[in-house]
Amino acid sequence: MRRACLLDTSVLLHDPAALFRFGEQDIYLPLAVLHGLDAARHGNSEEARNALQAARFLDERLAGIAPRELERGLPLGEGLGRLYFLTEGDAGHPTPVLAAAQTLTRTHPDVHVTVVARDINLRIQASVLGLHATDHESEAPLDDPDLLPGGIHAIAPHADPATAAGELAARPNEFLVQDATAWRLQPDADGRLQPVPVTDYGPEGESVWGIHARNQQQALALNLLMDPTIDLVTLLGPAGTGKTLLTLAAGLAQTLEVQHYDEILMTRATVAIGEDIGYLPGTEEEKMTPWMGALMDNLEILSAPASGAGGGSRWGQAATQDLLQSRIRIRSLNFMRGRTLLNRYMVLDEAQNLTPQQMRTLITRAGPGTKIVCLGNIAQIDTPWLTPTTSGLTYLVRRFRDWPHGAHLTLTRGERSRLAAHASDVL
Repeated sequence: MRRACLLDTSVLLHDPAALFRFGEQDIYLPLAVLHGLDAARHGNSEEARNALQAARFLDERLAGIAPRELERGLPLGEGLGRLYFLTEGDAGHPTPVLAAAQTLTRTHPDVHVTVVARDINLRIQASVLGLHATDHESEAPLDDPDLLPGGIHAIAPHADPATAAGELAARPNEFLVQDATAWRLQPDADGRLQPVPVTDYGPEGESVWGIHARNQQQALALNLLMDPTIDLVTLLGPAGTGKTLLTLAAGLAQTLEVQHYDEILMTRATVAIGEDIGYLPGTEEEKMTPWMGALMDNLEILSAPASGAGGGSRWGQAATQDLLQSRIRIRSLNFMRGRTLLNRYMVLDEAQNLTPQQMRTLITRAGPGTKIVCLGNIAQIDTPWLTPTTSGLTYLVRRFRDWPHGAHLTLTRGERSRLAAHASDVL
C-alpha cells in the first residue's frame, strides 16, 4: 500500500519544516489545518512565527498553480513526496482533522494513512476511531545535504569526465570526483561545462598560509576560495569541518602574500544561543569582538610557529598575530546598508541566521574586486523565526546555482576532534 501522512495543525506550529521530514511519503493537509495556521499566526510568540513561516511556504508553492493541478498534488522536492489538500470531510465534526482522515481512508483504500499530531488527545481519539496515529519529533534536524546540493558528483572509476559532465545535471564550479582525482566544471565559450583539473592542496600538494587540506572536500574548498574569478562562495557543513580556518587562510594568502585584496572584512549575525548578556561597551569593532571567538581561535592556529609564522618563536608568533589582526576588520551587519565594499575579502560567518532580505542587503554591498564567502550550517539555526527552508543561506545557494562566478560546496567530514565529530552525528 502507498503510505501517506495527514498532518495536524500542531505539527506545523511545532515545526514549520515538517513537510520535508517524511521522505517519499505523500502529505495531506485538511482545510481545518489551514484555518488553524491562520488563527495562530498573530502575535510575536514562536508558535505565531512558525505558523506564519508554514503559511508563507504554502503560499510560495501555490503561486501560479491552477486549481485542477492541485488534484495531482504539489511536488515537495527531490526525493520527497507530494502535497495534497483535503477539502472533503464533516465541517461540523468536533475534530475536523479526524473526519478528514476517516474520509481519506474510506475514499482511498489503497493508501495507508497515518495521522501525525503533537496533540496527545487527538492521537488518542484517532486510535479509538481505528486510525493509525503517531507523534512528530523534529529533534533530527534537516541537514545541509537534505535541502541543498553538495557541489560534488562522484563518477565511476573508469568513466570519462567530459562524457560524465554532459550526462549529469551539474552546475558551474561543481566538482567531478573519481577516487582521489577531481575536476571542476567550468563553462567554455559555448556555455558547455568542461572538466578542468584542480590544484592539489592535500598533504603532498601546495599549502595556503601554511595550511594543507586534511581531506578531499577541504582541498576542493580551497580551490574555490583561492580562485579570484569566483566572486561568491558558500561553504556549508557541521562544526569542525574547517570552514572558517580554510576561509581565513585563503583570505590571508590573497591579502598579504599576493595583495589581491586590500583587507579582510568579517561579520556575522549577532543571535545569542542563551540569555542575552546585555549591552556591550566600546566601539563597533569592540562590541563585535565577543561574537568573533571563531576568528580568534583560528588566528591562533594560523599564526602558530608550527605553520611557519613568526619564524618559530613566541615573540614572532605574537608579532604575526598582531599583523594579521591589523588586516582584518570586524563589522556589524547593522551598519552595512548603503555601503560599497571595494577590493575586500568579506567573510560572513553563521550565515544561516540571516533572512533572505538581510542576505540580499549584504550581497548587494559588493563593489569591484570584492569576494564574499558565506559560511554556515542550516542544522544550527538560532534565529527563532527562521527554518532550514526559509533561511537566507538556503535562498542564496538556490538563487546563485547557475551563475558562473558563484560556487557552492557542502563539507561533511569533521576534522576538529573525534569528540566534535561524534557530537555532530549523535546530538
